[in-house]
Amino acid sequence: MKISILDRILLLLTVLIAAFQIAVGIDGMSALPVFAYTVSFGVLLVACLLLIILGFEVLESPAVVIASTVIPLSLALGLAWEYLPGLRSTYLVFAVLGLLAIGITRLLPLRGRLPVLVLAIVHGIAGLTIFLLPISLSVSGQAQPGFSLVGVGGALIGIGGLLLYSLKTGRPILPQAVVLKALPVLFLLMTTAFVAGFALS
Repeated sequence: MKISILDRILLLLTVLIAAFQIAVGIDGMSALPVFAYTVSFGVLLVACLLLIILGFEVLESPAVVIASTVIPLSLALGLAWEYLPGLRSTYLVFAVLGLLAIGITRLLPLRGRLPVLVLAIVHGIAGLTIFLLPISLSVSGQAQPGFSLVGVGGALIGIGGLLLYSLKTGRPILPQAVVLKALPVLFLLMTTAFVAGFALS
């Protein structure tokens, strides 16, 4: 499916918002969360630029699957490091091993369900962390109410991942044309929610 001018505009807005977040950063956090968030928004920025330049065909590349894993994994690692100090080392090991596992299962010619299973586990844990942790911290009063927007962004990235995953399995939840049309909107809303949530935390 050919990418439209509107899709490119939405992706460009996403790039600008992600670039703003990278430039401004997040005050009051230790080095690893800042690094993790910067990597996440940086990869998102590059992914959107590739979509603008190369179109939706770039989604077929195994490298895109690996890159798309970095976004939720880095965000989840930053959140866990900042707000779950007792799980810092555990989550760091999970993030590194998860990325390596997805890289290996995507770059090697493996058949069967193993690549899909690894992808589902890694994305599932990272996605639940991004979705549940900010909202629970906001509800419990440990963070400002606006921080829950990061969880909203986590829900949106989960929806986008689920739609793309369904296309890969050959049993799409929605028609491919609808999924591809929805992606630029989801990217923009997701990035806006993340940036707003961090700004209001």
